[in-house]
Amino acid sequence: MNDSNRGVIFNVQGYSVHDGPGIRTTIFLKGCPLRCLWCQNPESHFPFPELFFSAEKCAGCGKCVQACPEQAIQLQGKASRTARRLCKGSGACVEACPNEARALMGKWATVDEVFETVAADAIFYRESGGGVTLSGGEPLAQPKFAAELLRRCKEAGFHTALDTSGHAGWEIARQVLSYVDLVLYDFKHMDPRTHKRYTGVSNELILENARKIYHELSIPILARMALIPGFNDSLDNIEATAKFIVTDLSKAIPVHLLPYHRFGDGKWDGLDKGRETRAFEVPSEELLENRRRVFESFGLNAIVGG
Repeated sequence: MNDSNRGVIFNVQGYSVHDGPGIRTTIFLKGCPLRCLWCQNPESHFPFPELFFSAEKCAGCGKCVQACPEQAIQLQGKASRTARRLCKGSGACVEACPNEARALMGKWATVDEVFETVAADAIFYRESGGGVTLSGGEPLAQPKFAAELLRRCKEAGFHTALDTSGHAGWEIARQVLSYVDLVLYDFKHMDPRTHKRYTGVSNELILENARKIYHELSIPILARMALIPGFNDSLDNIEATAKFIVTDLSKAIPVHLLPYHRFGDGKWDGLDKGRETRAFEVPSEELLENRRRVFESFGLNAIVGG
């Protein structure tokens, strides 16, 4: 089976109303070239299934140790521990665990399997003006699978949207964007050095791709920005973001200002992934409204949420 027909997803969210117009089905693809310190979906980082472990549920029975084909698990005291470098994500330990302390984040799926799922809600798309959104992770990290799935959706008459950070080679992005009706573009920070410090990559490619998507491909863009106090909430950065959208793209582009939340913090522990800091605070309603008005002062239509 070629890689255009098979990919790794970690969630399918039906009846979604925040990932584009109308009622939608959002497919979350694994794999992302960024490592944002505040990432709320750390299970999306790698393009393969990953083990999630809930230590508080582990009874130390040892059944997972016996089941693991890679011998990646050992008992330490009254709990099991997994050597991540050995784990191949077979899922044998998940099936063996009687207490549901183990789970696989992500699964392999074919285009046919995913399309069958989204097509089941076709009536909602038609009646609401909705459709299908690919999110992640970063959908452009699985370009052949993403393009084939979007092509199927377009052939079926479904509106398609791509939720992306924009960090991908242009030719890779183009093959996916050929089947996209709307791009939900994630703006993080306008300073390339700050962007790299907090996400692992600079923003030059991201900003250049935004220009190309809007001007060369003429695909509508909806700008999104998760407001994260201490990272991108400064007045200077908000004004720089608004100026880029107005001058390099268009004043007609809507802006959705999304409040950062910490619901994903527990996932980092379950995946044995450390990070530099968890000191980011949730923005206040007052800060969100203030920054929304800054976008508005540049002539942009900006809302909180969306």
